[in-house]
Amino acid sequence: MERWLNRVAVVTGASSGIGAACCKDLVAKGMVVVGLARREERLQELKASLPADQAKRFHGHKCDVSDEKQVIETFAWVDKNLGGADVLVNNAGIISETFITSPNNSADPRAILDTNVLGVSWCTREAFISQQRRKVNDGHVVIINSILGHAVPFVEGFNFNLYGPSKYALTAMTEILRQEFQNKGTQTKITSVSPGAVDTEIIPENVKKSVTVFPKLRSEDVADAVTYCIQTPPNVQIHELTIKPIGEKF
Repeated sequence: MERWLNRVAVVTGASSGIGAACCKDLVAKGMVVVGLARREERLQELKASLPADQAKRFHGHKCDVSDEKQVIETFAWVDKNLGGADVLVNNAGIISETFITSPNNSADPRAILDTNVLGVSWCTREAFISQQRRKVNDGHVVIINSILGHAVPFVEGFNFNLYGPSKYALTAMTEILRQEFQNKGTQTKITSVSPGAVDTEIIPENVKKSVTVFPKLRSEDVADAVTYCIQTPPNVQIHELTIKPIGEKF
């Protein structure tokens, strides 16, 4: 992690779960971290929980990644105040219990695609444009994907709706971005991290109680994987990393 000391990482969906864990891990390892989330009070709580020396290098910024205007303004703020993002962790994601075939369900599917797919596209675009403008040739973009981006298992009592298709889109986007970065002549890396079940707030409480107990990863396990991926040597790119808890049956 030595080459990332005091360089800037932006983490989306930083108010809880994997995003918060990534913020804590990256700032503990010496990076300047900008945590983005809709719940600004959660970002303030995260900053307050950090040791004083780390809190100085953590910046919470309110941003809804499903809103392109907010994304553009946020990355402009990062450029102006911190010099620009060298690492981007696209973690923000939402799920809904609305079935695809439910009547009058337009709002939920649209929100999922806006956040899980377009939000990743917009954040990556703004981070990469900033890197190109600043002649940063060794940036890294991480996408928190899912095993659902590769296969959709049947889990009794759980409705994946458009969450699964949105993650499939991220699998394709990872390869498209790899090609785009390469065609631009840059060594900026792209990595998809696909965890199995993770014990986070994205799983509704009523679902946690209704489905059969199954093994889950901790958010910290995924954060460890992100750190592992961004500290590979210059000639090594981890394109896809799948992580499953021991005992996972799907």
